[in-house]
Amino acid sequence: MFYETEIALRKQLKYPPFCDIIVIGFNSLNENDIKIQSNNIYQKLKTRLNEEFKVFAPMPSPIDKIQNRYRWRIIIKGKMNNEANQILNKALKEIYEKDLKTTRITIDVNPNNMS
Repeated sequence: MFYETEIALRKQLKYPPFCDIIVIGFNSLNENDIKIQSNNIYQKLKTRLNEEFKVFAPMPSPIDKIQNRYRWRIIIKGKMNNEANQILNKALKEIYEKDLKTTRITIDVNPNNMS
């Protein structure tokens, strides 16, 4: 009974295994930098990913600061495929080419937790 309830809920909310959840995490010593970089990548992904993907605006992580580093994230829902992977890689490459000193970016597909 638990399985039937859980799988129905996951299907309705479009959670795995019915779609993928991609979390792009940002952390930085400078809160302004993290806002700029997360909004920059959000705009790129919003225009480049097709309508099968829902890209949520950047927001602070549930635990928004650890060891003096601010933490933000972008959440994307959709079915991961080769095209989406290439779009994500290209957008991140553009950010990394800026040689940011204080901002780190991570991607987690179907994370175990969302903290």
